[in-house]
Amino acid sequence: MNIVLLGYPGSGKGTQAKLLSKRKNFIHISTGDLFREEISKGSELGKKVSSYISSGKLVPDDLFLNVIREKIKDIKDNILFDGFPRTVEQAERLEDMLGEFSKTIDKVFFFEVNEAEVIKRISSRRNCPKCGKIYNLVTEPPKDGVLCDICKVKLVQRDDDKEDVVKNRIEVYKDLTAPLISYYRTQGIFVIIDATKNVEEVYSQIVSNL
Repeated sequence: MNIVLLGYPGSGKGTQAKLLSKRKNFIHISTGDLFREEISKGSELGKKVSSYISSGKLVPDDLFLNVIREKIKDIKDNILFDGFPRTVEQAERLEDMLGEFSKTIDKVFFFEVNEAEVIKRISSRRNCPKCGKIYNLVTEPPKDGVLCDICKVKLVQRDDDKEDVVKNRIEVYKDLTAPLISYYRTQGIFVIIDATKNVEEVYSQIVSNL
């Protein structure tokens, strides 16, 4: 089974993707992770996408569709797409791409949560620049408030987690991604998830619909 997780940035898709990968053996395809990997390597692709991500804009399709193709072409197990597709055009191109490998999208889960909660969740996030561990100053703060529990180095806030950028990301999402809801509804594979619940409750909602 191949699934897509949709929803605002900060709606909890990443957390659920990790649980599904661990417990249900999904191969987690996250464009965000792919981009950050390229940025950390200092590649030409990384330099190009960095300017888009840091300002909360969507990365142009052609910059990463080939990367996704390389990632999925040899995968035989279930695939979970997190953060992709974001537009109807991307959804159509993904379907064509999957068709090349005799695959389809079987379920689309939409994480429903209000904008104010999204802004609060994301702007409270802090990252360890050494090990990459993510904290939330409200729900999962480090023990001493400013240092990583593991590496003991000062936590940082990613540019795309800053409140003004988060607000812009939400507007971009509504303009370009929201039409996917009606697109997938017509296919009979669309499921709404109450993302305001706790992690295990959200997970149970997803599993009951697999």
